[in-house]
Amino acid sequence: MIAAVKTATTKLTPSLSFATTCCQTHSGSLQNPTSFYYDLIRHCISLNSSSFAKFIHARLIKIGYNRHTFLGNCLVELYSQIGAVDDAFGAFGDVPNKNPITWNLLLMGFFKNGYPENARQLFDEMQDRDVVSWNSMISGYMLNGLVEHALYVFLEMQAVGMRPSGFTFSIVVSSVEYVWHGKQVHGSIIRSGLDSSNVVLGNSLIDMYGKLNLVDYAFGVFLTMDELDVVSWNSMISGCEKCGDGKWAFSLFHLMRVSGFHPDQFTVSTVITVCANLRDLARGTQVFAQSVRMGVLSNSIVSCAVIDMFAKCNRLEDSIQLFRETPHWDSALCNVMISGYARHGFSEEALCLFVLTLRDDFKPTEFTFGSILSCSSCLALAEQGTQIHSLAVKLGSEADVIVASSLVDMYAKSGLVDSAMKIFLKMGVRDLVCWNTMIMGFARNGQGAEALHIFEELCGQGFLPDRITLASILLACSHGGLVSEGWRIFSTMEEKYGVSRSIEHYTCIVDMLGRAGKLAEAIKIIEAMPQEPNASIWGILLGSCWSHGDMKFAEIVAERMMELEPCTYLPYSVLVRIYAMRGRWESVTRVRRLMKERGVKRAIGCSWIGIKNLVVAFKANQILYCGGEAIYSMLRLLVREMKDAGYVSQHHVVVWDGEE
Repeated sequence: MIAAVKTATTKLTPSLSFATTCCQTHSGSLQNPTSFYYDLIRHCISLNSSSFAKFIHARLIKIGYNRHTFLGNCLVELYSQIGAVDDAFGAFGDVPNKNPITWNLLLMGFFKNGYPENARQLFDEMQDRDVVSWNSMISGYMLNGLVEHALYVFLEMQAVGMRPSGFTFSIVVSSVEYVWHGKQVHGSIIRSGLDSSNVVLGNSLIDMYGKLNLVDYAFGVFLTMDELDVVSWNSMISGCEKCGDGKWAFSLFHLMRVSGFHPDQFTVSTVITVCANLRDLARGTQVFAQSVRMGVLSNSIVSCAVIDMFAKCNRLEDSIQLFRETPHWDSALCNVMISGYARHGFSEEALCLFVLTLRDDFKPTEFTFGSILSCSSCLALAEQGTQIHSLAVKLGSEADVIVASSLVDMYAKSGLVDSAMKIFLKMGVRDLVCWNTMIMGFARNGQGAEALHIFEELCGQGFLPDRITLASILLACSHGGLVSEGWRIFSTMEEKYGVSRSIEHYTCIVDMLGRAGKLAEAIKIIEAMPQEPNASIWGILLGSCWSHGDMKFAEIVAERMMELEPCTYLPYSVLVRIYAMRGRWESVTRVRRLMKERGVKRAIGCSWIGIKNLVVAFKANQILYCGGEAIYSMLRLLVREMKDAGYVSQHHVVVWDGEE
């Protein structure tokens, strides 16, 4: 750090010395001192030097040029650019003959440095407001995230009779969040006569409609524009990509090239993203080859899109190769590679890359935290998750909605539901994803009553549950034994919430009825399903039959599973165990013979345990070689204590020592 400061000082000192010499030598003999000092001020802005700025300002005060309107304006801009707002206000006060540019420069200086209240006060004091002043107010509020204030100024501007320019409309269009508002602004643009003649404004409208999922309206603007540029095509292709219409995106990409427009890096990255979302490896590879021929692969945006596309198309090895061959890594490139590792279950590699990025001083974004926390939740290592949480707090990212939701999910998957709930309660803004994550966290940990309370609070705050919300609460009712509550939600979800029952909702309700021992009712639900039941839902019911020791229903369900997937190990395994418990050895032999005839291979389970930073995994057939006798003895003692404490019934836990 000290070396960097010395280097910076060394770089600035010659410029300052040169300026001093020039000022002392030529200040009395300059033919055009205004141009000379203007060049010095521009140079000072490029250096971002406060000491250089004060030196120039002092020289101007000494010769009385600080009161010159043009140079005074330059000083206001200089101090605004380097963040010295008080000095900018002082330079503003020294100018006796202020023009609109003087006011507008200070106005933007306040906004640029985070003083919107001062900007509004200055704006109210202005006697002569031109369209630039109004645009500065609107864009300044947008810059500070005050969208409602920006829209209010836009309405105020029209109320006083000031006609918006194309730039005004383009700023307002970028702030639109609702369809009705977007159409109103578009109507105002049409009445102003700027809709088809202004390319920048047309591109802004296309982008707005794309974000609002109104691709037809975007096409309407696109087709009526007098002139198109590359940005117009990019905005249209991007709009189709955001709306999930990959076919139209490809067609536009082809038409763009046929029409004589040359795609740029943004075009290529958008089309590759379409290929990634569609899992279209063939087209993605073609566009990748074209990006190499165009020489845009060195662009970080394009590289990120290609790495993400290969990862999503199950070609992680190609993603890794391209990532390693990239000469310069940045935060975005590392983020997308971490996400690729996490998506394919390579948690250790993702965590190692995350550590490397921290060592190289890459600041993690909310996307980084979201990806890496999903790895921690997969490993279920609470220690690593807590360390990442501490880093998020240190960097001020804990309040971000994406990071907070990821933290809630990580703690819930690690079994630390109380920690997850603390983060959830501290969140200032909660979207539906946050609520779903918290409900699912309670569901996974068997806290059905708490999940039901969160669900009712969600509905009470005006949120409309989606299919994920309802699947989560049904799972919570299943794990919590809340049969009547779960059945009530399942029965009214279409009429009350407008969500059609899908296979995931039927799976939850079957699991709930099965756990409650209502096996006949569960079978009736499956048989009444509008869609064809899959082997997974029958497998869940088969597990319930095994838990309750019901051989009759187990035989019925196992037979249905065998019809759907003859080579699945589960139904044969359950039947063998149930027959063995009943002493029906002939039936055991018959099932094993059937397994041999159909080539059913035994599924070997895998277990793991985390010790500090080490994760040890072993298969079921390896456990006897790793001190298995002692492990099973300990398990039997634990099960006995659980039974004595009333946590488990006879059929819920069976310690199996590896023998059929």
